[in-house]
Amino acid sequence: MDNDILTKTAENGDIGARLDVFVQNMGDITRNNAQKLIDGGDVLVNNKTQKSNYRLRHGDLIELHITPPIALEILPQNIPLDIIHEDDDLIVINKPKGMVVHPAAGHYQGTLVNAVMHHCGGSLSGINGVLRPGIVHRIDKDTSGLLVVAKNDRAHNMLAEQFANHSINRKYVAIVHNRIGQDGTVNLALARHKVDRKKMAIDPNGKRAVTHYYVLENIGKFTLIKCRLETGRTHQIRVHMAHINHPILGDVVYGKSKQNFGAEGQALHARLLGFVHPNGEYMEFCVQPPLYFEGLVAKLRRI
Repeated sequence: MDNDILTKTAENGDIGARLDVFVQNMGDITRNNAQKLIDGGDVLVNNKTQKSNYRLRHGDLIELHITPPIALEILPQNIPLDIIHEDDDLIVINKPKGMVVHPAAGHYQGTLVNAVMHHCGGSLSGINGVLRPGIVHRIDKDTSGLLVVAKNDRAHNMLAEQFANHSINRKYVAIVHNRIGQDGTVNLALARHKVDRKKMAIDPNGKRAVTHYYVLENIGKFTLIKCRLETGRTHQIRVHMAHINHPILGDVVYGKSKQNFGAEGQALHARLLGFVHPNGEYMEFCVQPPLYFEGLVAKLRRI
């Protein structure tokens, strides 16, 4: 497949601008994507590659090579959904552990999106494109619990704004290693891991991340906790709790690879979700942890 090539010459107003910022505006893309294109050799300055922080000079010829995206057809699938609430604007779903939220490399079937497309037909917001119709936020594959999906763009924008300003009420329950003596707060910024880009890491230069945790029960060498998210970063609870030496039971990415007591994936459940509905009414939903989670608690109590 041939690349699309965009060319532009740096003029007086562009002198001294960073290359990644110039490419961002040139291609109408995010700065992160601009940097990826530069790092991948898809941006040439006077027929040569440069780094993202290259400062433009008058007359520089910038070539941007963009590979057209491969069209993917995401198909509806008749997969049962545990629907907690549904109306004309949105649908609240209790996602089971093991289900991926939206299609991505290696997961184009069996996702929540496939199931919601079958249930809702064409009534889903299109803001996040063909791979993520209706998806305003997500939870990890092996985290169970509540998600809200938007049925139209107006609802999507209103919900997305609440997630952006951290006014969404989200509470989780988790089983963590080691005993916790008292409630506490972890206020540590998060960013992508510098080596393993699939992971998150504590980074003072990252995005603000705050997790409040509350002790529900000490169970031997473990603790059942409730977490309230003040922010909602990727893997936030998992990284924060591991950092303070209380990794989540079953979390082999950030926690212990052994002593998981049969847990398949992290013992983490999105129990409560509250937000202002597009009609202006505050709505709150709560679901108890699934049977496998309760079974882990019971097993630990018997040890």
